[in-house]
Amino acid sequence: MVENGIIEESSGPWASPLVLAKKKDGSTRFCVDYRKLNKITKKDSYPLTRIDDTLGALNGSQWFTTLDLKSGYWQVEIRPEHREKTAFTTGQGLWQFKVMPFGLCNAPGTFERVMETVLRILSSEACLVYLDDIIIVGRTFEEHLNKLRKVFQRLQKGNVKLNPKKCRFFQKEVAYLGDVISAEGVKTDPERIKAVVD
Repeated sequence: MVENGIIEESSGPWASPLVLAKKKDGSTRFCVDYRKLNKITKKDSYPLTRIDDTLGALNGSQWFTTLDLKSGYWQVEIRPEHREKTAFTTGQGLWQFKVMPFGLCNAPGTFERVMETVLRILSSEACLVYLDDIIIVGRTFEEHLNKLRKVFQRLQKGNVKLNPKKCRFFQKEVAYLGDVISAEGVKTDPERIKAVVD
């Protein structure tokens, strides 16, 4: 994480405990318990996109592409004067984030603001954004390709990097935010139903 520019050594007065959380695939995710910091943080009231509003805008589309950002939050740099507040303790000392970690109460709103700024002129016209999940739709293949090109240009200009393994291009049906979307409309993803039943 040091070599990748994610964290750096810290010498400030702040420290939160390190925790490991299990991911769906069985691997573990490195997390920091920021509950105490979040209690004293001035809250950002920037709204997240309403998922039902997002899905309602997809009617009439025939082609779908979903894009997923590579370590989305980690693409947002923290100002040097605020980094010490993200400090956490390990057996190897005190470290702090150079980029926005998960667990900060204002992280979702901050990230949504960044993504809407990067894609502002394209939102609702060419794509829909919810945090690090982007969907591009089109009524025709040509329209879809043109919208995809515009989105890529904006992402490149904003220096936003994608995770190609999680992107799905030129699909007739895609999973997006727990639903399956196609030309026929929106339905709940069967995997989501299975998880509830099991």
